[in-house]
Amino acid sequence: MVSYRKRLACILVAGAACPAVFLLSVLIQCRGSIEFPPGIDQPLKARFYQTMLLTLLILAIVLEELGLGSVPSVLQLWAKGVPPRTDPSLLIQNQKFDGVPVRIYSTRTGPTVKRKAVLYFHGGAGMFGSIDAFERILRHVAKEGDATVVAVGYGLAPENPYPNQYTECLKAAVYLMKHADHYGIDSSRIIISGDSSGANFATRICQLLVDHQELPKVHAQALIYPGLQAVDLSLPSYQQNCRSPFLWRKLVVYFCCLYLNKPTSFTNDLLKGSHIPKATRLKYQKWVNANNIPERFKVRGYTEQDYPLSNFKPQLYEEMKETLSETFSPLLAEDTVVRKLPQTFLLTCEFDVLRDDGLLYMKRLRDNGVPVTWSHVENGMHGVMAFFGYGILSFPSAKRIVRDVTDFIRRL
Repeated sequence: MVSYRKRLACILVAGAACPAVFLLSVLIQCRGSIEFPPGIDQPLKARFYQTMLLTLLILAIVLEELGLGSVPSVLQLWAKGVPPRTDPSLLIQNQKFDGVPVRIYSTRTGPTVKRKAVLYFHGGAGMFGSIDAFERILRHVAKEGDATVVAVGYGLAPENPYPNQYTECLKAAVYLMKHADHYGIDSSRIIISGDSSGANFATRICQLLVDHQELPKVHAQALIYPGLQAVDLSLPSYQQNCRSPFLWRKLVVYFCCLYLNKPTSFTNDLLKGSHIPKATRLKYQKWVNANNIPERFKVRGYTEQDYPLSNFKPQLYEEMKETLSETFSPLLAEDTVVRKLPQTFLLTCEFDVLRDDGLLYMKRLRDNGVPVTWSHVENGMHGVMAFFGYGILSFPSAKRIVRDVTDFIRRL
């Protein structure tokens, strides 16, 4: 627990520094470090939120340098969300599935037959975010998707080290499948879903469950702008959106280092691909390759990258080789696993560094005969769904994302 004096010191430092840091954040954007290209959803609003995010990140780094906090802890405070009003039409229960905190959303006047269920893993790079932050989305899906929603409150890094997040999400999934009857859920109609890092967890959990003979099959997976690989960080979407709002190229790798409890000084070398042996790059080139991206997604610019052997750093590989595992990078799973996966909803956003991870996985699924419903939000940005339900503070693209995933779930 953080002491009272330490919390007070954090507040005083943040209060004193905030105006200066806010101005610095504005300056950073004015210098072109963050881009708001034509076609992006509500650029002025996006610029405001981006300024707030930059301010928060700079303050978090300052507090960390002063020993008064950490970047993940500051982000966790920021990502709590604003509680919505009570909804009398929903029964909301906090429980634990095999020791893992969950929140269950079900309508009070539902059908007498067993219902389908959505098991949801929230995003936040495995370090921040919460069920509370996604409360409006989860309630909407429960009501409009005609489903019982089970949101998983997995432990956040660094207090809960990687791969604890996957372990807890898997435990929650297995528990739900084994005890579905107790919650009025049809075990043959369980959808596993998530956004961003939560979509990464959902992807891997579905892969791990394909050969569980004693459990029912997952009915569907719904993946919202997933991050799925760390082999190629120079795909077209990484180049085009390297300075896009909310999640830019360098921030992706910075967050990965924090999540894995590795030095953030690795960031620049990771961006150069110095953690990838040549044999590994060649092995996965068939799956992680810009040639597998449709040409229309390269029109905003793409330069093919050459990774000289001199870039490879064996020590960095040893430190970061977990990023090349099928757990961290589920896009690398073998075809024998992928072809067994359930029907899939996959959503991508144009102005998102992770866009091409989704496109590459969609190709792999379809190549292996898995039915895919794809939604591409032309004006969307990564993380924008989190603003859903906040009235004029929200984005039309957030409503579109929630509508599309809810429609998919309702039709199942």
